[in-house]
Amino acid sequence: MTKKTEQKRGILLVAFGTSHSEAAIVFEHIENRVKIEFPDAEVHWAYTSKIIRKILSARGRHINSPSQALAKMGDEGFTHVAVQSLHIVPGEEYDNLKLTVQAFKKIPKALAAVELGTPLLFLHTDIQKMAAIVHQTFGKYTDNSSVLILMGHGTSHASNVFYPGFQYYLSKKSDSYFMATIDGYPELRHIVPDLKKKGIKKVTLAPFLSVAGDHAKNDMAGKGEHSWKSILLKEGFVVDIIQKGLAEYQEVVNIWLEHLKVAYSKLR
Repeated sequence: MTKKTEQKRGILLVAFGTSHSEAAIVFEHIENRVKIEFPDAEVHWAYTSKIIRKILSARGRHINSPSQALAKMGDEGFTHVAVQSLHIVPGEEYDNLKLTVQAFKKIPKALAAVELGTPLLFLHTDIQKMAAIVHQTFGKYTDNSSVLILMGHGTSHASNVFYPGFQYYLSKKSDSYFMATIDGYPELRHIVPDLKKKGIKKVTLAPFLSVAGDHAKNDMAGKGEHSWKSILLKEGFVVDIIQKGLAEYQEVVNIWLEHLKVAYSKLR
């Protein structure tokens, strides 16, 4: 066992990634928070999206994959590393990250200890906290004729159940909150008939994504006919847009930090 005096501690923050520079600035906010909470640890980054890493590489900016980042940290003498997932749900990206961390635990003479922090929505208490944050943050945008629709990514992975599950928690706060996804269930088309039955006139759209990147700008608020904004306008609704990713809210970042603290405390 490496002596405490010989430990070199690090934190690896792992996001899906974004190719939008203005959205990536949000990650700096998270990093600053982490540095304040863990002053004895050096912070590194990795993106799980191969496509995003390739796009950035073509622009001259190299971002490591999780395995590359951990290998590099090992080469640089880090002995104890806490890896924090900045994903929303424990889907395929998180599963792959978990396998990577488990693999590094088995590599002899590599990192003495490596632990993984869970994504935003993982435990019952996480979902409760997140529903409370939504209610506190977005309640002002709703009334008898106005609702909020959150745009999640969605997935074919079993973890998609977190989205309709989160809808249940939201409904306990108000019947003016709706959760829909781009690539999973429920979709926007499942919600529109309910809005019309309720006599809703105005819809506020907000991304339920770490950053307000490509999906928020194009799929949610774009000018194309298939964007959520265009679809809702065509259906006769007044539409407002909130272009602010979850990582821009301090209360949301607090949840990720809580998970990181748990992982960091396990480093022995």
